[in-house]
Amino acid sequence: MTKIDKIIPDTSIIIEGILSKRIEKKELKTKKIVFHEAVIAELEAQANKGREIGHLGLEEVKKLRDICKKFNFTIDFKGERPGDFEIRRAKSGEIDSLIRELAFSEKGTLMTADKVQAMVAESKGINVSLHLFPEVEIANPYISKFFDKTTMSIHIKEDCIVKAKKGQPGNWKYVSISKKKIERDEVKEIAKQITEEVASRKDGFVELERRGSTIIQLVNYRIVITRPPFADGYEITAVRPVKHLYLKDYDIKEKLMKRISEQAEGVLISGAPGHGKTTFAQALAEFYSSNDKVIKTIEAPRDLDLPQEITQYAISKGSSQEIHDILLLSRPDNTIFDEMRNTDDFRLFSDLRLSGVGMVGVMHATKPIDAIQRFIGRIELGVIPHIVDTVIFIKDGSIDNVYSLNMEVKVPSGMVEQDLARPVVVINDFNTGRLEFEIYSYGEQTVVIPVSSETKSPTHDLAAETIKKEFKKYSDFVKVDVVSNNKCIVFVPEKTKSSIIGKNGSNIEKIEKKLGLNIDIRELNEPSEKKVSGENINFAAKIHKSNLTLMLPIEFSDTDIDLFVEKDYVLTAHSSKKAVIKINRKNKIGKVIANTVKYKELLELKISE
Repeated sequence: MTKIDKIIPDTSIIIEGILSKRIEKKELKTKKIVFHEAVIAELEAQANKGREIGHLGLEEVKKLRDICKKFNFTIDFKGERPGDFEIRRAKSGEIDSLIRELAFSEKGTLMTADKVQAMVAESKGINVSLHLFPEVEIANPYISKFFDKTTMSIHIKEDCIVKAKKGQPGNWKYVSISKKKIERDEVKEIAKQITEEVASRKDGFVELERRGSTIIQLVNYRIVITRPPFADGYEITAVRPVKHLYLKDYDIKEKLMKRISEQAEGVLISGAPGHGKTTFAQALAEFYSSNDKVIKTIEAPRDLDLPQEITQYAISKGSSQEIHDILLLSRPDNTIFDEMRNTDDFRLFSDLRLSGVGMVGVMHATKPIDAIQRFIGRIELGVIPHIVDTVIFIKDGSIDNVYSLNMEVKVPSGMVEQDLARPVVVINDFNTGRLEFEIYSYGEQTVVIPVSSETKSPTHDLAAETIKKEFKKYSDFVKVDVVSNNKCIVFVPEKTKSSIIGKNGSNIEKIEKKLGLNIDIRELNEPSEKKVSGENINFAAKIHKSNLTLMLPIEFSDTDIDLFVEKDYVLTAHSSKKAVIKINRKNKIGKVIANTVKYKELLELKISE
């Protein structure tokens, strides 16, 4: 047992709760504890700001008052209460200086958990007792008792039953895990246990602390504590990853894998909350790192579970300018930005990308296009394709859709006059190359137009046949897409394109005048390349409530397609002029094909013989 006649504690030792614990365990015996009024003032200021450490400190002082008679010691308060200036400059050492002066004048022992405070006191000849919590790494965190193997998150709120999300991303249930409602004092006690534990662990830290809220990262648990007046009651939410995945665990097609490995440098990973965006970003970071690339992350909070060689920066602990400077000086090959929320985050992402750093941004979005739209208004429209080249949308823990971005000068789809040509951000389905969206300036507004959802008049089909007949004079293989009453797109093989257009466009002008239409000539794969019997066709699949949609490259429009499940033939379908096949899920064959897509079994599309 350690005996100290007179103890002068500083703020750090009170917040850690070391004094009362050591006295109760009979590891420490004292006759008198003298508090400087500065300690109480600082704790009061922290508590008034809604910070957990202030409440913890005041509770420790109260506990020492409660046990002083039992363990035969007295408590006294001395010194003058500091003013606002000293309290505001507490981090600079003003409060610590007042406590050291009291310890010197009282000829007592300064008890602290602050190494710097101890060093300064010793240099001035003051008796010091330094106490530090041993760092704990092996023991399970206190919050882990609420989790089992399937628990994704727990939700604790005063006067409510404790609930949890159990399952996996996209397939979970919200269930009760307690039989009775939890009271406010119980929630406060859990918050206290968590906060105290953070100080004693190497793998735990307070990420962000504001009035009314605290964000903590403890091992692989991200914990958010909120309290009145910010919230209407005390609440604790703890989230953890259910499963650690690697890039090989995802169903990534060779074309996308090649883009991720060699070309994509401005990637957005988007999806709704809880669908596995961060898990995929984590897998991507480990993939890049395993390929001998220097990887850094920008996080708020730092909750990615990554190898030690990947440095994780907390943007909440520094400014955007500091992060910018550090990353440019450390020269990473790729940087993972998890998660992008405000305008400063988008600007930092954009600036780093334009500086040559490969960037992967993670953000919330209910649809893939929403991720791109969140840049509009924050970044110049013409710069967006230089910042973002690939959008990966995560749904139910897997890759649901992928978009690629490019900039073209063209007449927007649906418009006719060539004078309306302008820079357009073109967004294509990455797997099929189908045009999905166009973004361009229209007057003073920036518009996002879903091209694939355009509807056609029944007369368009008749017009397409007439146009196709005219162009058959120049090419045996022609595809026609009538986009409006005044405009159509004609797809022809590359070798016939120049002859159709003619010198200085003279021939196409005659055809346009004859047909009374504005005609856009585009390249199409050679028939010999397409019409090979048994050739596998790339496609993207979407499962809807009543049907399954298969989207093919545009050159496979208006074509008979054979479908094979696990190498077995199931049916022949005819693709539309938009190169889309719709299959009813209510019939037996439709259910089989939909389940094949859902459970990621082998589905092959081939040109019908």
